[in-house]
Amino acid sequence: MTTANLYQQRPDGAVKAETPLHHADLASLVGKGRANAGVTLREKKLLGHLTVRGDAANPAFAGGVHKALGLELPAALAVSGSGDTTLQWMGPDEWLFICPGGEEFAAEQRLHEALNGQHVQVVNVSGGQTVLELTGPNVRDVLMKSTSYDVHPDNFPVGKGVGTVFAKSQLIIRRMGESTWELVIRRSFADYWWMWLQDASAEYGLAIAD
Repeated sequence: MTTANLYQQRPDGAVKAETPLHHADLASLVGKGRANAGVTLREKKLLGHLTVRGDAANPAFAGGVHKALGLELPAALAVSGSGDTTLQWMGPDEWLFICPGGEEFAAEQRLHEALNGQHVQVVNVSGGQTVLELTGPNVRDVLMKSTSYDVHPDNFPVGKGVGTVFAKSQLIIRRMGESTWELVIRRSFADYWWMWLQDASAEYGLAIAD
C-alpha cells in the first residue's frame, strides 16, 4: 500500500454537523407515539464509518486489522463487536467498520499504519451513511413487509448482517440483539426510509427514542 494523505473529515466544534435525518426533527418526536409501541426507532447519530478492503486469507491483513481495530475479521454474513463499535463482513474482500463519532480518523490512521505495504483500501464513508436502530416486539413484522429476505430467527440469528433489497431500494440489515435490529442506510435515501418506516410501523405504533 502506498502512503496515503489522510485528513480529518469531521467538522470541528465551530461547524455544526448534521445527521441525515436532522430535518425530520426526530428530537421533537422523542417520547411521542402510541403507548407500548410495537416499534421504537432511534437514529444512531454521526457515527464513524470506514470501508476496509483486503485479502482475508492473508494473515498479515487479518492480523493488521485486529491490531488496528481490536476486532477479528468476521466470517461471511457476520458482525463482530458490540455497541457502537462493530466490524461487518460485506463481501469476500470487504468489511464495514463502524465506531463512535470522532474516533474514525484515528482508526483510519491505525489501519494505514498496521497495513502499510499491503494491497488494501481504507475509505472513510461517514458522511454518506447513518444507522437506524429498531427495537420492539413488532420489528420483524415491519421487516417482513419491507424485504423478501428471510428474517426468521432460524435464518437470521443475532450477529448476522446482510445487504439486501428493502422497499425497492438497498440497505444493510443487522440483527444486534433478540429484538434489536439496525439498518445502515445511505444519506441520500434518509427521507425515503423515514417515510417508509412511519407507514410500515403505523399499525403497531411507532415511538422515537433519543
